[in-house]
Amino acid sequence: MWSALFLTLPTQPNAVRLRIWRALKALGCGSLRDGVYVLPETHAAWFEPLVTEVRAHGGQASVLELSTRDPGMRADVLALFDRTEAYGEWRVQAQALAATLAALEETEARRRWRAVAEALEALQRIDYYPGAAAEQAQAELDALRQTFDARFSRGEPVAQAPHGIPRLDARKFRGKRWATRARPWVDRLACAWLIRRFIDPEARFLWLADPAGSTPAPRGALGFDYDGARFTHVGARVSFEVLAASFGLDVDPRLQRIARAVHFLDVGGIPVPEAAGLEAVLSGLREVHADDDELSVAAAAVFDALHAAPGAAS
Repeated sequence: MWSALFLTLPTQPNAVRLRIWRALKALGCGSLRDGVYVLPETHAAWFEPLVTEVRAHGGQASVLELSTRDPGMRADVLALFDRTEAYGEWRVQAQALAATLAALEETEARRRWRAVAEALEALQRIDYYPGAAAEQAQAELDALRQTFDARFSRGEPVAQAPHGIPRLDARKFRGKRWATRARPWVDRLACAWLIRRFIDPEARFLWLADPAGSTPAPRGALGFDYDGARFTHVGARVSFEVLAASFGLDVDPRLQRIARAVHFLDVGGIPVPEAAGLEAVLSGLREVHADDDELSVAAAAVFDALHAAPGAAS
């Protein structure tokens, strides 16, 4: 079952006509013919704002239910939503990044990676009947992510299956050694700041070349942000979010704001205004500081400032 939008656009103003055309494209509507657009019936409500705007400017718009009598007609309607060609265009973009990844600087590589990932997310949002092309595209994105991590984030942890994160008493975690991967990027830098600022003010950090492999953390050290670490990715949460939840810090709106930026820069997702500036500053600090302790201290000042920034609690 589908919902069909029948519309006659007003001749003026042109801005309204342009907005309607863009909205129809963004929704991924199938076009039965000029002036008739379809969506799966479950998304019928998405037509309502368009109907309101068209009528407000003197046009005509109605939404009706659409059903088919036989399998052939159903196949014809489903063909209107075939995204195979769009996935092929996306693959060209992904392959172009894969071909140049080894030559790119990290900041530019991360920018292009997010563009590729977000392009696939946008396509998936309007792929109402996903098939083999969608599965293949997701597999190619996953493979590209592995190549990316091998180039810039060696040892990036694989997320554990979602589970309840137990609440811990920070008083039992003071004066500890905390271990993670060397040359930290945003998630590890944010974790180190969170640990020293809110959990363990006397924390000592160990920056290991391969904590999940050839250089494991010493006995008694608390690991974070690598496979097998006590604190690492869980489900959709990055290590910073897991640490915050573990110690009851995730209710702080200021930390929530930072967490959203860290999440976006580490694994993608919903863009946030702070992310671009945070990425630029942390990238610069990594160029300035070859020593990871010095880098962590410098990054902590950035997170302190972001935590204290006006509007941080909004």
